[in-house]
Amino acid sequence: MSAPVVQGWCPGAHRPMMSGDGLVVRVRPRLARLSAAQTLGLCDLALRFGNGTIDLTNRANLQLRGVAEDDHQPLLAELSALNLLDAEPGIETRRNILVAPLYQPGDPTARLTQALIDRLGDLPALPAKFGFAVDTGEARLLAGDSADIRLERGASGLILRADGAETGRLVTEDEAIDRAIDLARWFAERFTPDTRRMARLIATQALPEEWQGHAPGPTAPALQPGKSVIGPIYGAAFGQLPAADLRALVEVSGATALRVTPWRLFLLEGGAALPAPAFVTDGADPLLTTDACPGAPFCPQAHAETRAIARALAPRVSGSLHVSGCAKGCARMGAADLTLVGRDGRFDLVKHGRAGDEPLQRGLDPETLKTMDLT
Repeated sequence: MSAPVVQGWCPGAHRPMMSGDGLVVRVRPRLARLSAAQTLGLCDLALRFGNGTIDLTNRANLQLRGVAEDDHQPLLAELSALNLLDAEPGIETRRNILVAPLYQPGDPTARLTQALIDRLGDLPALPAKFGFAVDTGEARLLAGDSADIRLERGASGLILRADGAETGRLVTEDEAIDRAIDLARWFAERFTPDTRRMARLIATQALPEEWQGHAPGPTAPALQPGKSVIGPIYGAAFGQLPAADLRALVEVSGATALRVTPWRLFLLEGGAALPAPAFVTDGADPLLTTDACPGAPFCPQAHAETRAIARALAPRVSGSLHVSGCAKGCARMGAADLTLVGRDGRFDLVKHGRAGDEPLQRGLDPETLKTMDLT
C-alpha cells in the first residue's frame, strides 16, 4: 500500500482541493456565524452545485463536496453574493480563526475576533494551517482545539498565549491584536519546515519571558446537544449536514443565524428547539464520539469505505472510535480508544492510538469487525 500524501494545506473557496467526487470548496464563516439567509443560501448551493451535504469541519468551517470544475467559478459568484467569500484569496487563507461559539454580540470575544479579521493583512507570511483562537469567556471552550496563538481569559484579565506555553502575556483589549501580530512575527522569523506550528517551535527554542507568566482560566464542560443561552444545539454525525434537512430546520425553527463549532455541533441562534431526526439530539449518542473521514470512493487516497462501518460499530465501542480510509487520519489527529485504518478494502486495528500507529491486527474484513469483540 502506497503511503498517503500529506497536502500540507487546507482547501478554501478560491483554492479548492480535488477529491474523488469532485472539488472540495471550503467556506470560512466570519465569527463562526452565518445569518439565516446565508445558511439557506448555502444549503441551496450544496444542492445545486455539490452532493447535497455540507461538511462541518474540526476547524468550524463548512465545506461543499462534489463540485464540478466547470461549476467552480459560478459557485464563487454565488458565495460572493451571499457575502461568504473574501475578495482577496490571501485574506481567505489567513482567516483561520476559531471562535468560542457562546459569545454575545459586542462582547470581548466578538470585538476581538472582528478586530483580528480587520488586521489580517498585517500578518506576516505564515504556514497554511497556522491559526488563532479567541476564547475570552469566564471558562475556556477551545482549550483542546488546535490553534497557535490564543486570546483567553486569565485570573488577572485578558492574556495572549502561544500554544504549547503553559502561561501567557497579560494584555489590554486595545493592544491585544497588536501583540498577537507581534507574536506571529516572532514565529514567522523562526519557524522551519519541521516546526510549522507554534507548539513545535517553542519546544525547540525558548519563548521570550515577556510572553509568559500569566495562567489561563479554567476550562468549561464540553458542549452537548440540547439547550444553550444562544439557542438549541444539534450534533452532526461525522460532521455531515444534509442540506435539505438543515434548510428545513432553520426555516421551521425561526432561527436568526447558524453558529458553527469545531466539535460537530451547531447552534440555531434564537431558534426553537425542535425534533430533528437527521441530526444528533442526544448527548449520549455514540456517533458524537465517532470520527470517520469520507473514505472511498470520495477520497482518492482512501483504501476502504468508512462511514457505514463506523455507524455499525459505534454502539459496540466503549469510548472513542475513529475509522480512517488511510493512515493519514484526517478525521482525527489525536488518539482514539479504537482506530480502524483502511488498507486494500480491509482494516488494520489500532488501540489507544492514531491512524499512523502500529496496528495490533491487520487485514480485518468489515463483516468480521461487526461480530468480533472490540473491547
